[in-house]
Amino acid sequence: MNLGKIISRSARYWPDHEALVDSKQRITFAQLERRTNRLASGLFDLGLQPEAHIAILALNRVELAEAEVAFYKAAMVKVPINARLSLDEIIQILNDSHSQAVITEGRFAAALQARRAETPRLRWIISLDDEAGDIAYRALLAGGSEAPVHSDPADDALAVLHYTSGSSGVLKAAMLSFGNRKALIRKSIASPTRRAAPGDVMAHVGPITHASGMQIMPLLAVGACNLLLERYDDRLLLETIERERVTRLFLVPAMINRLVNFPEVERFDLSSLRLVMYGAAPMAPALVKRAIEVFGPILAQGYGAGETCSLVTVLTEQDHLIEDGDFSRLASCGRCYFETDLRVVNDNFEDVKPGEIGEIVVKGPDIMQGYWQAPELTAEVMRDGYYLTGDLATVDERGYVFIVDRKKEMIISGGFNIYPTEVEQVLYSLPQVFEAAVVGVPDEQWGEAVRAVVVLKPGESLSAEAIIEHCGRSLASFKKPRAVDFAKELPKNPNGKVVRRLIREAYWQNSDRRI
Repeated sequence: MNLGKIISRSARYWPDHEALVDSKQRITFAQLERRTNRLASGLFDLGLQPEAHIAILALNRVELAEAEVAFYKAAMVKVPINARLSLDEIIQILNDSHSQAVITEGRFAAALQARRAETPRLRWIISLDDEAGDIAYRALLAGGSEAPVHSDPADDALAVLHYTSGSSGVLKAAMLSFGNRKALIRKSIASPTRRAAPGDVMAHVGPITHASGMQIMPLLAVGACNLLLERYDDRLLLETIERERVTRLFLVPAMINRLVNFPEVERFDLSSLRLVMYGAAPMAPALVKRAIEVFGPILAQGYGAGETCSLVTVLTEQDHLIEDGDFSRLASCGRCYFETDLRVVNDNFEDVKPGEIGEIVVKGPDIMQGYWQAPELTAEVMRDGYYLTGDLATVDERGYVFIVDRKKEMIISGGFNIYPTEVEQVLYSLPQVFEAAVVGVPDEQWGEAVRAVVVLKPGESLSAEAIIEHCGRSLASFKKPRAVDFAKELPKNPNGKVVRRLIREAYWQNSDRRI
């Protein structure tokens, strides 16, 4: 079945229920059906064909979700781009993905128009704000037909290119098929947590081009509403929960920490909430207890990756309720469920015994097809149909998985993946820098914070502020170092390679966790 037909069915079952809401629009399922038909046919009118790659680039808003549904109907490939990336990074993704069109905010439309020569494959810049670009989004809708549009791609056909940087700073995109996205819907509906239903409202505070967006289609499939906030803001979210009677949230621990410590949080009516899911980083037991005091016994944790399309494990609401005083289970990311097979293996690809450390590998219908145009990278992370996550963990007799460290040296800060080499390359562009290493250090708010350790060339001087400012001009804000330390030399192995692990350990030695 075409994924778009699932939403057409929702429009037939719940036509007057709200499907998408943002600060400016409220769209019912019936309206969503008509608008996505118009958008799909409008894209065809531009000369775009099934399998065309189309990027979406904006802060959270209704049109991003509409575009996803329209792409499924038209059998086109969605290329979501994080609006927090720099313009150079955006252009790199547009070119690497072979995007023929981009649906974007006016500010990006104007910037891309000015650098059009750098994106030779880009045929159409579609502006959401009637500014710059080649055509306005509203004009595309106005000229489209409301007649049903349902192409019928094969399950293994490409549906989404999900971009993330590689461990060496090399751009890579997980290829997610239409079959993968169907598996995502099935798995979400089969979740061991409280399941969504008509009348549920989920507030998306993270970018829906990122992890939060994975829930758009599963929620629409069951008649629930997606409420899209442009940004995370403590007061705005609390007020929105109260006003819109929000029932579901997906947050990173840093957001939960800020919410539960917000002044007078108790005066907000949060009684509508039925599930607060968190992920991307572990959460301290003390914070879990405080969150349960504020939200109620409705916390659940999920673990997954862009390559897995959906969650791999879940620590349910019941798992969070500790009655015997043993809080060790809260350090777990939960247990594998439904169609996914999870193993923790040693270097010989043999299952480790309970308590032994190994690498998490996963297999199932939601696992990516590989990395776009990167067979070598794909071969590094796929084995016998299993995706090698790079996360080191133990698993107990009951199947609870406990992540202890990362095989890769990726930094996760506030739920975003940051790769040291990418930042180091920017540091090395400074003429005063002799050597540099970037590591993740403990941070109460973000889980990890990016820290640079720099060795300057003899006789040179450079302030930490100047280094951070320089990085901010070339990288997305969340990737730049939050602090810079200066050293006389960096630790190296016998081959002369900097040993990042030793640098990182110096910052984590007084911490009771390693991730």
